Amino acid sequence: MLDLKFVRKNFELIKDALAKRNMHFNWDEFLNLDQKRRSIIQKVEQLKEERNKSSQLVAQKKKHKENTNEIVQKLSELSKEIKQLDSELKKIEDAFQKILLTIPNLPDASVPVGQDENDNQVVRTWGHIPEFSFPPKAHWEIGQILQGLDFTRAAKLTGSRFVVMWNWAARLERALINFMLDIHTQEHDYIEVLPPFIVNEDSMLATGQLPKFKEDLFKLENLPYYLIPTAEVPIINLHREETLQSEQLPLNYVAYTPCFRSEAGSYGKDTKGIIRQHQFDKVELIRFVHPDNSYQELEILVKHAEKILQRLNLPYRVVSLCTGDLGFSAAKTYDLEVWLPGQNKYREISSCSNCEDFQARRAGIRLKDKNNKRLKHPHILNGSGLAIGRTMVAILENYQQEDGSVIIPEALRPYLNNIKEIKPK
Repeated sequence: MLDLKFVRKNFELIKDALAKRNMHFNWDEFLNLDQKRRSIIQKVEQLKEERNKSSQLVAQKKKHKENTNEIVQKLSELSKEIKQLDSELKKIEDAFQKILLTIPNLPDASVPVGQDENDNQVVRTWGHIPEFSFPPKAHWEIGQILQGLDFTRAAKLTGSRFVVMWNWAARLERALINFMLDIHTQEHDYIEVLPPFIVNEDSMLATGQLPKFKEDLFKLENLPYYLIPTAEVPIINLHREETLQSEQLPLNYVAYTPCFRSEAGSYGKDTKGIIRQHQFDKVELIRFVHPDNSYQELEILVKHAEKILQRLNLPYRVVSLCTGDLGFSAAKTYDLEVWLPGQNKYREISSCSNCEDFQARRAGIRLKDKNNKRLKHPHILNGSGLAIGRTMVAILENYQQEDGSVIIPEALRPYLNNIKEIKPK
């Protein structure tokens, strides 16, 4: 979250930044609370000064054996009034905290200003879009023809936006997970972590999922726990309320986890296939970096995610999100969008963000240099490396053949007993 002192000193700057994000905020409430807070603090300070003087007077009178009943009564009244004002001040501070928790991060100056995804800017493209001598099919058609993606039985087991993966599809999902983890741990120097898939409310608050995205989360009934929407949540919270040393940075973590999202705000979107599901697998990259070079480190993170697509020879583009399309916690985001022939469009497969100190501040993660001097907070980066289901979608659609078979990318074959293609039965 943003620092309260920073908000007070840079009110107009923040107001302008949120306007670029297309966010309308009730600043009148904030200003009224701030005025009340300042008034109460001033009053409490006056009363405490008066109490101190009265206490000194009582001591003097007792020394001279004079009557202190009237002053003692006054001290009691002062203490009651101070206690009442302190209670009122706490309520105001709590209200401030709730407001701060709903204010998104400020966009970096390099982020293009825009209203929505139509104003995002393409940074670069990679690979060649395949040409087909036949009309390319969408992945849900291919998956059912090859008897690997079963939406009917998944609906019977659970409901819509779930899938059962059979045979080659289950193996391909597992192969992609291992392939991505191996590259990130062996070539990009990430530490692999397998965290819990259930977290508490503090963990959700720390990374910005609560209170903003409460409707998108799956909460366990009668328990203060949530299913994770992304590995970003448990991995960042590994260091919650801890102090890191600058010489430790960068700290690079990679985690495979299932992810669970209700997708409350996406009703009617991507109802076919496995593009947008309530449960999906993802390999996530998290980096704790020094504030002085976090934007250079963001470029490195993006390259790490790109490497997976390049090894699989999947055409993609890198897009810089505009202010109106930024995520709640992000100061800057690059999306990697892979080409899907069956849909004749690019679709997001990874989102790589620099959240600066926004999440670290919420999580109470502090930073000190080698001389034990406080540097406030580390910057935290996150990115998908990659979304597993969407990578499967990209392989099925880009490597499909006219006879219904699908070629396996060469880099992935060692993870599938060197199978070269998936054939219709």
